[in-house]
Amino acid sequence: MPYSPSFAASKHHEELGPSFYDVVEPASFPQHILRYRNQRWAERVGLDALTDQEWIEHFGRFKPLPGSFERPLALRYHGHQFRSYNPHLGDGRGFLFAQLKDAEDGRLLDLGTKGSGQTPWSRHADGRLTLKGGVREILATEMLEALGVETSKSFSLVETGEELERGDEPSPTRSAVLVRLSHSHVRIGTFQRFLYLNEADNLRKLLDHSVRTYLPEAWRDEEPARAAAFLEQVSRRVARMGAQWMAAGFVHGVLNTDNINVTGESFDYGPWRFLPHYDPGFTAAYFDETGLYAFGRQPDALLWNLYRLAECLLPLAPQDLLEQALGSFEPALHREFAQAVLRRLGLQSRGYEHDGALAKALWTFLHETRAPFEQTFFDWYGGVLSSQRAEKSSSASYYAHESFQVFRTILSDFSPSPGIKPTHSYFERPAPCTMLIDEVEAIWSPIAAEDDWSLLAAKLDDIRAMAEAYRTA
Repeated sequence: MPYSPSFAASKHHEELGPSFYDVVEPASFPQHILRYRNQRWAERVGLDALTDQEWIEHFGRFKPLPGSFERPLALRYHGHQFRSYNPHLGDGRGFLFAQLKDAEDGRLLDLGTKGSGQTPWSRHADGRLTLKGGVREILATEMLEALGVETSKSFSLVETGEELERGDEPSPTRSAVLVRLSHSHVRIGTFQRFLYLNEADNLRKLLDHSVRTYLPEAWRDEEPARAAAFLEQVSRRVARMGAQWMAAGFVHGVLNTDNINVTGESFDYGPWRFLPHYDPGFTAAYFDETGLYAFGRQPDALLWNLYRLAECLLPLAPQDLLEQALGSFEPALHREFAQAVLRRLGLQSRGYEHDGALAKALWTFLHETRAPFEQTFFDWYGGVLSSQRAEKSSSASYYAHESFQVFRTILSDFSPSPGIKPTHSYFERPAPCTMLIDEVEAIWSPIAAEDDWSLLAAKLDDIRAMAEAYRTA
């Protein structure tokens, strides 16, 4: 019996016209094994009633969702990659499969793919994704969401039965197709393409579409004011994302302009890492030889990318208005960082000055002692209420350091957020859920060797327990 869809489908992006995308066909795969479905988000968007076979039909064979695109759209964009401009980009192994509405807040959501086959932008590549790459993205997005970071959601992973050759993995390696859920796939690089092509009308069309669809609060009747308000909103959202990364100890790895979207959500994960301890020079990508996108340089990288967006808007607004809009980034970064640290510690705000002092003192402690990053947040969740628990921690010796005493003094002035439960069962364990590179490799190893997915399932359960502890709070 066919299912009765309860989702609210849309196809807003199609209205932009063929200058913005190419209609493509998905690859035909020899095999479809469902390895992951995000049931919590499926419920939120009205797709939870799908059987596994129906799920595979839509997210493995890409049968259209009723009411959305009849055929997928490979999006066109350019971008700076490690500061070098590349006019030959675009969706080379993915496409925009469908759009629908979030049942909770009514916002538009994209279902985009990775590993779904070749497109006009594949540049002789195979358009495929390794199974390991899909597993890594699931782990990144689940962990980041649990830590309160604005991120895309891994929605589906289907193993596809092909053998792929890769230079950075033992080959041949297994293949998969991933579907991610995100509020937008309009990138800074999408704007860069039309500046490069000198197509001011399409820049204008893209601006108006982005404001109406994603950032309606930026609408102004006059175009220059609208462009500046849009840039300011994007800058604030990107600052929020960067601040949340820093508080989570996360290194994205590839902060190219085609990997930054206008809604300020982390997406398109490649060589990501989490810090074992505070290290501003910690770099995720082995090919980032100069440390351009190292942990401590991420805010600067994001601001550099926003300047590229501002350049794209120069045909629509005067430079002084755009520079003023860019000025919102730094104060937003500091404000959002302090708020992210407070959320991670389960504390109420005492105002910008006090919040900032707490965050600075914590950062100084982490920097001077190299204490385990995640353990520190775990130990002091709930503030001084957790003192006895923290005294029993494996990191207790770090808390005798002089810099910690400064942090502890400031911490004593903060109260727990209403409803938080630092005595939740999650906090009774000796160590927090982490996602260090050795753990990721340990999860992948039995999958590769024996098709044993038990460690992945256990880690996802652990992440969800952590997320539940924070949500309960």
